[in-house]
This record gives sequence, structure tokens and C-alpha cells, in this order.
Amino acid sequence: MPNVLEEVPRRGRVAIVRLRSLGDCVLSTPALALLKRARADLRVAVVAEARFHALFEHNPDVDDILRPDPRVLRRWRPDLCLNLHGGTRSAFLTLVSGARWRAGFGHFRYQFAYNLHIPRAQEILGAERTVHTAEHLASAIFYLGATVQEIPRARLGATGQPPPARPYAVLHAVATAPEKTWCADGFLAVARHIEESGLEAVFIGAAGDDLRPFSRYRIVQDAPLGQVKTLLAGASLFVGNDSGPAHMAAAFGLPSVVIFGPSDPAIWAPWRARSEVVKVPGGMAEVTVAQVVNALVRLRVSA
Repeated sequence: MPNVLEEVPRRGRVAIVRLRSLGDCVLSTPALALLKRARADLRVAVVAEARFHALFEHNPDVDDILRPDPRVLRRWRPDLCLNLHGGTRSAFLTLVSGARWRAGFGHFRYQFAYNLHIPRAQEILGAERTVHTAEHLASAIFYLGATVQEIPRARLGATGQPPPARPYAVLHAVATAPEKTWCADGFLAVARHIEESGLEAVFIGAAGDDLRPFSRYRIVQDAPLGQVKTLLAGASLFVGNDSGPAHMAAAFGLPSVVIFGPSDPAIWAPWRARSEVVKVPGGMAEVTVAQVVNALVRLRVSA
């Protein structure tokens, strides 16, 4: 492996391009932590869409957050630009960044954009198995020169808040596709179980999500990501579909029950958090309330 990190000048600049997907943004933060462990002197910027900037705010491993504009990135003058996304736009940003070293995985399209081609994570980690997304992203930092080591939990920073008047659980009952969404009746039954255990049930969702079935409970909808981070940081439990908020919850170390549809938990399960995954061969439609409640019981979370 080349040791590019040794060659980056002292107090050099590293830009990490991480476009799209809330969950992927969260799961890139272990890589950022490993980068700072290897070279604490480096100034690290994340290039991300404005809607995801709040995910990287208050993170001690991030010095700057840049919008995905080639002019902004060039003015920042990175020595190393690492693409953790791989799409057309991110490849173009990397290519025109002005960085001496331009790194991307070998399976990315537009290989001409890179002068450092990162091999498969399995090769870097020395493990021929399915790797978690956090491992895949972190392997790039190992290839660039960081010592191969245990990959830490994802990290999100939240502003302080007073302790909640009543302990609560956060439920995320929606997802980006029907095949990833468990039924509303199931979530209602789980919410009743949670309240019987002494926790308040709080449902979260985006602006366009239909949360009417959960109207008898407290609802936090269309909240800024910073507010969602604060809500999760103060919670006692998370229950939800396989989606971005599940990864946010894991980043705060929340005990979590995550219900999976077609996605592979080996790749997308909560990373390094106490969790239970519920997945059945028949997909979401075959998941029962009893299976989710039993997962909650195994977590042993109470008020």
C-alpha cells in the first residue's frame, strides 16, 4: 500500500467528497475519525450537499464543510481529494479539485479522474467476506496510509439540551420505498408496548411522509437535521425501518431495533451499537409484531 498520508505536508488539506444519502454520510464518519487519528495536524473538509451539512457540524474530525461547487473546492486548495461517493458529479469534483493526490475506489466509473486507485475493501482488510459500509469507506483511509485497526463507531455532534422530562423512544415508521417500510399497524402496536414499558413514543418523519396513523403520539416532522440529532442524542431507544435515521441513532449509541426489507444487514446494520435486526425471508410484509417486540425485550431497555 502507498503511504500517501506520510507525504501530505504538515497542516496539509484533505477534502472528502461524500455526496447524497443520509446513511452513507453518517457511515463515512468513522473514516474521518481514522484520518484524524493518523494525522491530527491535517485540515479536513467534507464536500456535501447543503441538506446534509448538519450531519457534519460539531464533529471534531471535520474542520470545514464545503458545498459541492468546483470553484469552492479549488479555492480551498486540497493537497489530497478522496472521493467516497463514486458518481459522475463527485468524480468531476475530484478531477478538478486541483489536488496533487486524487483518490477513488477502483470500481468507480471515470477512473481517469484519479491518480490513486483504491482496491477492494476485502483486499485492504485481508478478509474475503461481505464488508459493512463503514468498513468499506474506512478501508480507503487504511490504503492511504493509516494503520489498520478497529473501525470506530460513527460520530455525530449534537448541541446540548437539558435531560428530557420523560424518557422517550424515537420511532421512524417510514422509508424511501414500500419494500423497506413496515406496516403502520405494526408500529402502532410497538408504540403501545414501548409506552407500557415507561417510555414515551415519539415518531419522526420528513415533510412529505404520511404520519397521520400516529397522530395520538408526539410527532416531530420536517425538522432540521440538527434538531433530529438533538432528539436522538437524548433518546433511550430507537425503533425503525432500515434507513438513514437508524444510522444516526447508532452513531449516538442508541439501543436500536431495525426492521429490514431487501437490504443486507451485513452491509447496512447499525454499526457498533447495541442493536437487534429483524429480517425475514418473506420481506417486510411477513414481519410480525411479536418478532419486533421480542427484539425489544432482548435489548432490555426500560425507563
